[in-house]
Amino acid sequence: MAYEVKAKSVEWNPSPKRLRELTEQMPNSQITEFGNVVVKTRVDSRSARSTYVVDDSSNITQQTITRARYERVAAAQDAYIADRDMVVVDGYIGSDPGFRTRARLIIEASNANVAGMQQQLYYPVDADYEPAAWEPETTVIYTPNLPVPGYPNDRLIAVDLRDNNTRVHNTDYFGESKKGGLRMWNNIVYNRGGLALHAGCKVIPVRGKNRTVLIVGLSGTGKTTTTFTTQLGSKPVQDDFVALMRGGKVYATENGCFAKTFGLNPKDEPAIYNATIKPDAYLENVSVSTAGRVNFFDTSYTKNGRTTWPFSYVDPWPPQLLEPAEFLLILNRNENIVPGVARLDETTGTSAGGKDEEGKFLRIPGTNPFFPRDMADMGNRMLELLDEHELKVFVLNTGRVGGGEGQAGAKKVKIPHSSAIVQGIVEDTITWTADPSFGYEVARRGVSISPHSPASMRRSPRRSPEAGIRLGTATVTVASGPSSA
Repeated sequence: MAYEVKAKSVEWNPSPKRLRELTEQMPNSQITEFGNVVVKTRVDSRSARSTYVVDDSSNITQQTITRARYERVAAAQDAYIADRDMVVVDGYIGSDPGFRTRARLIIEASNANVAGMQQQLYYPVDADYEPAAWEPETTVIYTPNLPVPGYPNDRLIAVDLRDNNTRVHNTDYFGESKKGGLRMWNNIVYNRGGLALHAGCKVIPVRGKNRTVLIVGLSGTGKTTTTFTTQLGSKPVQDDFVALMRGGKVYATENGCFAKTFGLNPKDEPAIYNATIKPDAYLENVSVSTAGRVNFFDTSYTKNGRTTWPFSYVDPWPPQLLEPAEFLLILNRNENIVPGVARLDETTGTSAGGKDEEGKFLRIPGTNPFFPRDMADMGNRMLELLDEHELKVFVLNTGRVGGGEGQAGAKKVKIPHSSAIVQGIVEDTITWTADPSFGYEVARRGVSISPHSPASMRRSPRRSPEAGIRLGTATVTVASGPSSA
């Protein structure tokens, strides 16, 4: 049964224009030079330490809340809502009529930017939509201005997988709305026999075949950037979450993008940049002067500036035309002997985390931090899916190779480097050699840069004239493949 909204007033599925009007009324909003709106929030990242799952709704054992305590919190939130003006946004997670999930966000009208951003990410309701008849399968009940004493920062995100309700308290960061719905959707996908992947998805045409590439990575590893960079006329499908089902079938989740803006520039990330400066894009925690000038490089408030916009702005590949997944790229931002790229025979496990995660190496690439079940379920389900449908699996280091900044010989893996590696992978122009120490295979030649391998640390430095760059204290010389860009 759908959660019944009992509030002082309710606006049901307002138009984008109306949500923009409400957002512009917020005292912490501002119009930018691009004509879009930016909001500076009190909370600038997700609150993982304040997120609890109701104990009888999942087999998860860490950070749980009892059913009795959850019900008390729910009653207090309902009483708060009764005196507030609320907005309800309905839509779908996913586009496929046979797989999509009905979703709902209920939020205070005073934080309408969250509703506007979420509306851009939901697939729209059907033409015959009636609010009273809509039966959501996931509901996020969001009160950004209601503290809950006794929890970290008086903040609580309570996840009930029995009724598929997530109750968000005392945070105005949009990511809690987005991930609130997707976290419950993760469990729905699992119960359907598949696995939700924290992954981007793109299609790269190679010699007449449209190859489906999945890009797995924790927040901050370059998942969105890798999805949107272009190789051979590639097109993005999704930038954050997909469902992987039996036979390699992939389903999309979102009709829009929630991208980081730090360091955004039209040279390195033209698709994201050009979408972000559209007048109906939403900006969150992006530096803007009193005159409306946007500075994507200013981190005086946070590095976790964000934007949302419709996927139609980047000419995406239609999700319904996806071929089964063929490649799985696992992104890992590191600064040690992890090579620029490694090929795996079998998959093995190795953030919008804000200040809590800033500066840490992302240690466990391939895992999904929003999976609301025991992590063993994730690993075992992945093995089941790979047993039925083999994927070509690679690890890409999107950080630095050979050491941190300032260390002699160490090199940063830049966006063009990663893009060249991705193209070499899908075109199969890379020659691989086994690393004697670690067991995986590293690139010997065939891409337009020189990936560092652990064994090469014992060699003398050499420069590849074809590559023009070294990654690490020493390199294996590599040349561009015959059809590499």
